Amino acid sequence: ITVMGLLDLLLQSSSSFSLLGAVVFLLVLYIFSSSFSSKKKMKEPPGPTALPLLGNLLQMDLKRPYITLCELSKKYGSVFTVYFGPTKVVVLAGYKTVKRALVNHAEEFGNRSIPLIFQEAGQGHGVLFSNGESWRELRRFALSNLRDFGMGKKAVEEKIVEECQHLIKVFEKHEGKAFCTTQSVCYAVSNIICSIVYGSRFEYADPEFKAMVNRASDNIRLAGCPSIQLYNTLPWLFKWVGNRKRFHKNMVSNREQMTKLIKHLQETLNAQQCRGFVDSFLARKQSLEVFKASINEHLVSSVGNLFAAGTDTTGTTLRWGLLLMAKYPHIQDQVQEELSRVIGSRQVQVEDRKNLPYTDAVIHETQRFTSILPVSLPHVTSQDVTFQGYFISKGTIVFPLLASVLWDENEWEGPRSFNPAHFLDENGKFVKRDAFMPFSAGRRVCLGESLARMELFLFFTSLLQHFRFTPPPGVKEDELDLTPAVGATLNPSPHQLCAVIQAEFVFR
Repeated sequence: ITVMGLLDLLLQSSSSFSLLGAVVFLLVLYIFSSSFSSKKKMKEPPGPTALPLLGNLLQMDLKRPYITLCELSKKYGSVFTVYFGPTKVVVLAGYKTVKRALVNHAEEFGNRSIPLIFQEAGQGHGVLFSNGESWRELRRFALSNLRDFGMGKKAVEEKIVEECQHLIKVFEKHEGKAFCTTQSVCYAVSNIICSIVYGSRFEYADPEFKAMVNRASDNIRLAGCPSIQLYNTLPWLFKWVGNRKRFHKNMVSNREQMTKLIKHLQETLNAQQCRGFVDSFLARKQSLEVFKASINEHLVSSVGNLFAAGTDTTGTTLRWGLLLMAKYPHIQDQVQEELSRVIGSRQVQVEDRKNLPYTDAVIHETQRFTSILPVSLPHVTSQDVTFQGYFISKGTIVFPLLASVLWDENEWEGPRSFNPAHFLDENGKFVKRDAFMPFSAGRRVCLGESLARMELFLFFTSLLQHFRFTPPPGVKEDELDLTPAVGATLNPSPHQLCAVIQAEFVFR
């Protein structure tokens, strides 16, 4: 039917229908149809057929969604669409695509999409789950102050070396018998971020410290479990799941504990001699006008973000490293031979990294192979964008699939095998690889990358100097399970190792 024909029909059908009303109606209809038609003409990313309400949930392995997404990328390409329930998500896969989006189109893809469970917990506060001017100001402040308090510098190196000695003593107490490395490694790594944030470390036996670390680790696991993912997707249906209540209970308890620690620091604050990140924030909070009334909430949330992220990712990677040494003893042999030849029995220092190419390659390969954050924290487009020939509208949730970068078959010779040669040239020298992106990239790249790199190097080398890591008695190397546990980050499945003292490496 033509526009004039429709107008005639409307005018004839009702005597009360005014000409002006008809023109307005048709104008709105024309604008709507034109808009709809133009959007239909735009090429949007392809993807599997989605069911009403459920979307593609029935196709997803909710325990390991990154596996499903990697498989879908083989069929639909490096930019594709899936629906988590009614929510549309564009997935970016492969090194070139992820880098192009996060680095070359940093503005368009730079905002954070905040999952519902974190919206409830943080209310848009903190440095991890926020956007806009407050996020920019807070990130600048956090980066500046983390550097001021030693991140990537000699001052924090000394703190890490000291913490290595505490961890070594804990391992020694097991006298070569099998034990779980989880808690002691997490406590050691957590103490580094605590010393930067609060200005002091905690004893591993401190019940409040242990509780904080354990609750934070539990919440990272819960955030990736199927029930929480379903709640984020269909909250009205999964509002009463037990894991949601547990998550919030953990969050409330940790916020109360952090608030107590911050209050103590405030009471003993000397603005001229700041002990850590919290002191600096408190001393300068009057100048941080952008936060206004929510400044205390931003401080508590930021401390929580730094504490959880600074503990889990590095601790998890280090535990993977020890497990892989027990799994592949010939690689452990080469690491220890290099340490013995280059370092001997003295304490390893960060500057030794350049002289330990094989050890450095093993650490990098551990990060690449395990891909502990397989899907980057979700992004959201800040504006309409045409990317690699596809139209992606403003407000679309975007998943940069980091596992597809670290396991990209076009970038790595054997992506699903553990092979330190990925980072070595034919002469055995360390080689940087562009597709090594465990810390993400662009505007939302990990705040603590330099700190994490330093921690991994010093903890790993110090432990390998002192101990030989082996499976428990009766377990063969090839029986050690490398299947990751379910969680927002990929932790090793529960296991035990033996840490046998290497007498020739004991410091003189």
